[in-house]
Amino acid sequence: MRRRWAATVVVCLGLFLIGIDFTVLNVAIPDLQRDLRLSTTDVQWIIDGYAVAMSGTVLAAGAVADRIGRRRAFVLGMLLCVVTSVVGGLADTSVQVIAARVGMGLGSALIMPATLSIVTRLFPEPALRRRAIAVWSAVAGVGGLLGPVIGGWLVDRWSWHAGFWVNVPIAVTAVVLALWLVPESRAPGRMSLDLLGAVLSALGLTALVWAVVEGPDRGWTSALVVVAFGSAALLLVLFLLWQVRHRSPMLPLSLLRVPRIGTGLAALALMSFIAFGSFFILVVYLQGVLGYSPWEAGVRTLPMSVAMIAGSAATLPLMSRVGGDTMTLLGFACVTGSFALLATTTADSGYDRLVVFQLVLGVGCGLSLSALTGTVMDAFPAASAGLGSALNDVARQVGMGLGVAVQGSILAAVSSHRLHHLLGRNRGSEDVNAILATSAHGHGGPSAQTVVAAKDAFVTGMARSSVVDAVVLGAVVVVAAVCLIRGRVIRRAETTPSHTIPRSRSVLRRQLPFPFRAPAEARPENRQVVVRLPMPGAWSLALIPLLTASCVLWWRRSARGNERGRVGLAEITLAGRQLVQEMLHAGRSSEIGRRGRRLLHDFLVGRDRRA
Repeated sequence: MRRRWAATVVVCLGLFLIGIDFTVLNVAIPDLQRDLRLSTTDVQWIIDGYAVAMSGTVLAAGAVADRIGRRRAFVLGMLLCVVTSVVGGLADTSVQVIAARVGMGLGSALIMPATLSIVTRLFPEPALRRRAIAVWSAVAGVGGLLGPVIGGWLVDRWSWHAGFWVNVPIAVTAVVLALWLVPESRAPGRMSLDLLGAVLSALGLTALVWAVVEGPDRGWTSALVVVAFGSAALLLVLFLLWQVRHRSPMLPLSLLRVPRIGTGLAALALMSFIAFGSFFILVVYLQGVLGYSPWEAGVRTLPMSVAMIAGSAATLPLMSRVGGDTMTLLGFACVTGSFALLATTTADSGYDRLVVFQLVLGVGCGLSLSALTGTVMDAFPAASAGLGSALNDVARQVGMGLGVAVQGSILAAVSSHRLHHLLGRNRGSEDVNAILATSAHGHGGPSAQTVVAAKDAFVTGMARSSVVDAVVLGAVVVVAAVCLIRGRVIRRAETTPSHTIPRSRSVLRRQLPFPFRAPAEARPENRQVVVRLPMPGAWSLALIPLLTASCVLWWRRSARGNERGRVGLAEITLAGRQLVQEMLHAGRSSEIGRRGRRLLHDFLVGRDRRA
């Protein structure tokens, strides 16, 4: 048992290295811009090059790991990270830095799927496996969040080159310990490698992320961006068609039709997309807008790490009582509320509001990511654990890579437009990130008016991106809650002892009014019965309006609230009001509907009109 947990620690050491590499250079962006004179595109590619390479090749790397051996793939990935880290540590041009980041992404693509596969093979017992997966999920999230802290200390003490050199001793230690403690494992039998599928998936995902990254700079309707989007769509469609025809597909599409696997992977990708994509924006805000040094900015992201550890630790005891679905819903609701709060942030809001944002976001991520990972892995048979690990990693890494790219692109587009509006047509082409980086180091250059305009433009882009995140997640929470409640109603109706109960689940679904009322014919007393939710489910649903109301009250009492925050909050409350009203109408409960609509109207509309 001790040897198994020791092997888990070694594997998590490599996973921690991947998380550090994902964000270690985020706090070094101002120093990189000053030393290498980087453009916004260069900055995005230094950050996104790692994510693009990892997201594009992790599926193929997972298939390779199953065939050549998971420990061997882990060791090869670590050695590749060592070589590319040395290249990055010696780099003095943007091209060399980007090349090093891409190489590190390729190495991480080999490491990531091997780690979870090794963990699941080490612990075939369900209880121990869930505990090990919770540890794995916590390390996967915390590693990325601690990257800015480590990177900030390295940049302040030495330079941005140290962000590459720190990988070397960690990777070498992990290689030595893995060869000693980690047992080798591979897929049973001799399976052919789907080389064409690997190439199609890598090219398709790479083209997609490239188009998203380059869209704001080149224009979304430019020829290259349109061709990249078209190529990505064509390549991914060809990849799916090839998977249907191949005897040993890299991605068996039949597994994705299993509800828990398909929806679980989609939820993992969405959570990684929103949570980790916004982290890049948060670090730039701390340095460029609030004026913290790289080290200070990194330290001020620690609340999210602590909250994520707490959320992951609470997953195991809570899942045994309320189930993984409710835990996932609760986590998504927390993340929704955190972005509703971030949407009201201004250039002079200070750090206090970000502490609350990080705590709520960290708890939500810890709850949802651990629960989702365990749910997805439990849905796979033991013989397909390696495939489940690879698909889990694909969902996480594609979500993280696209999240950084998409949210960075939204930020760049909105902030550039805002800066153009504030400074005028002749000066609006200045780069927002470059202005903030220069002002943070106090090297002169832009005037005070330009710096203020750049901060305003950046916060506008951050608020707009947060509004999008909150609305999307809020819609997902509502839909997921409705589906969860309907499923419980169906299960209760099936188990009710009555000769009038239709035993077919499809019949029950057709007869079940949307979303909450139980079918009258499925009850012995032949009358409408209001289904009462268990308290954990009710807490999950109640958390949405409670968090939103807290954000509203905080914003109303803040003397720093401005028109931008008011517009962003109005968009969120409008979408939430429409969804709740539709649910009340669909429930066919007129009295509840009238009271609910009157309450929503008085709270969300009436007070604004009186003001």
